[in-house]
Amino acid sequence: MQVRAVLFDLDGVLIDSSSFHRESWTKLGSEIGFQMTDAVFWETFGMPNRQIFPLLFGRALPEAEASALSERKEELFRALARGRLQALPGAIDLLRSLKESGFRLALGSSTPRSNVDVILETLGVACLFDGTVTADDVTHGKPNPEVFLTAAARVAVPPERCVVVEDAVVGVEAARAAGMRCLAVTTTHPAERLAAADRIVAGLAGLGPEDFEALLA
Repeated sequence: MQVRAVLFDLDGVLIDSSSFHRESWTKLGSEIGFQMTDAVFWETFGMPNRQIFPLLFGRALPEAEASALSERKEELFRALARGRLQALPGAIDLLRSLKESGFRLALGSSTPRSNVDVILETLGVACLFDGTVTADDVTHGKPNPEVFLTAAARVAVPPERCVVVEDAVVGVEAARAAGMRCLAVTTTHPAERLAAADRIVAGLAGLGPEDFEALLA
């Protein structure tokens, strides 16, 4: 049997941490004097912080300033989310069934590694992943395909044998740019915004290995 892999985004796919991210942006804005609107938040959800700051400040930030603000924002997120995160319905069952069926599993997320470690530890699923790629491992954020191409390389599976699971518009664009199949879930965006995906579902509950085999067929 040919090797195959499923590459998962994290936020909005395995967990719904959007409320914690929204609150952490609000807190950061209160500290340093900007307002994160709902429109900007949802438009940039899934993008690295360094790509979001220019939209908030109207200018590119020096690297040191961007790094410091990004770390502060994620400190606020971890304080809000630690111990309160739960997997979305069907997520853990799907990970286990894919693993048992021989799929290689990887995480391809725009989330910083410090957050990913906390989330995977909380969910108890770190052992299920053969590779993990975070914002700290890539130069270009989504919709650039680097995160998914790197994840595929880490699990030694060619792009055409990979299915990406995404919830964000930029994530679907990144998957397509990587030459991979894409299954989109409508947890954060309506189906019409995710129309470029190969399949669109409301959530992961009820999905099994056969659904991913069909996408690769």
